[in-house]
Amino acid sequence: MALVVKKFGGSSLATPEHIKNIAKRVVEDKRNKKNKIVVVVSATGDTTDDLISSAKKLNPNPPHRELDMLISTGEIVSSALMAMAIDNMGEQAVSLTGQQIGIMTDSSHTKASIKKVKTERITKELGENKIVVVAGFQGKDESDEITTLGRGGSDTTAIAIAIALKADICEIFTDVGGVYTANPRIVPEAKKIKTLSYDEMLEMASSGAQVMQTRATELASKYNLKFHVRSSFTKTEGTIITKEIDSMEKVVVRGVIAAKDEARVTIHDIPNKPGVAAYIFGRLGKEKINVDMIIQSSAHQDKSDISFTVNEDSLAKTLEVMEKAKEHLKASRVASDPNIGKIAVVGVGMKTHSGVAGKMFESLARENINIEMISTSEIRISCVIRRDLCDKAIKVLHKEFELEK
Repeated sequence: MALVVKKFGGSSLATPEHIKNIAKRVVEDKRNKKNKIVVVVSATGDTTDDLISSAKKLNPNPPHRELDMLISTGEIVSSALMAMAIDNMGEQAVSLTGQQIGIMTDSSHTKASIKKVKTERITKELGENKIVVVAGFQGKDESDEITTLGRGGSDTTAIAIAIALKADICEIFTDVGGVYTANPRIVPEAKKIKTLSYDEMLEMASSGAQVMQTRATELASKYNLKFHVRSSFTKTEGTIITKEIDSMEKVVVRGVIAAKDEARVTIHDIPNKPGVAAYIFGRLGKEKINVDMIIQSSAHQDKSDISFTVNEDSLAKTLEVMEKAKEHLKASRVASDPNIGKIAVVGVGMKTHSGVAGKMFESLARENINIEMISTSEIRISCVIRRDLCDKAIKVLHKEFELEK
């Protein structure tokens, strides 16, 4: 007998038939292996996007508290439907919201951080031989206000619950078979990766791989929780995410990733003196806007420009913050470019192998793909290019580094 946390994404729950199939899989696991099971669910299909779209038809900039009230309902619907399907198959199940469980967060609406997970309610229901179905993506703050955890937040819910319960395994089910060397929809010859380190998964997630939320991976790494990314539709093994082992460094590049939801913001003619960058990024930090690449131009007549990239969802708020910064700093103007994309190559083997950057840049140059910004870490090289060239760049780099082999 084991305690297992299973998380199912929205595409896995898109139709009543999908939900029945997932319920059957969960029930079989309980009966055949005698496992105690906690199921974490996302909203079905495109529910969250549809709810946000409806909100913006009424208010282009809806209050974040009210937005959390609205979009938290998608996961609640999924959890209730899943519990009903399990009950119909002869097993006891109970659906619970993040608030009922006691997932305690800070008060940052639409992108809250988990502070604590209470386990009393889940433990009680498991002790009564029930399958516990949890609405992912949500919690509550100290004032009992409903909060949500940001895009992909159900991953974080599942990882946090698995850590709090000291679960034997956490399984993240998606519509693909695991983590691949590239998006198989773009590169059909992409290969599934059997094992990844936390750092590799973190870099891939932050670079645009949509199989796992960045914050969830950080949390798993912090508590050394091994988890399994696998398909909802087959029973084949997926990708195990775990701590780094020596054999991982034998492969230089593990994957090529693209993000097509990036935007670049530039503030022109700012004073070239200490404290200016701190002011700009301090204001963005207070609004919980995550910044990725940053470039500051060389000073000319004591003035310089700063360019940086943000997620496209944050662009409107970023521009609002930067317009205020422009007035404070007496800058000339703020410009934005929403038509960029980011491509990256990732691999722990890059720590001990040289020449990866040169090979990457040369292969892009041969295909006339211009690089506009560059960012690196110990195991990642990222480039900003035109958004419409991202798919071409992925194919070029996947072939250049022979990842199909």
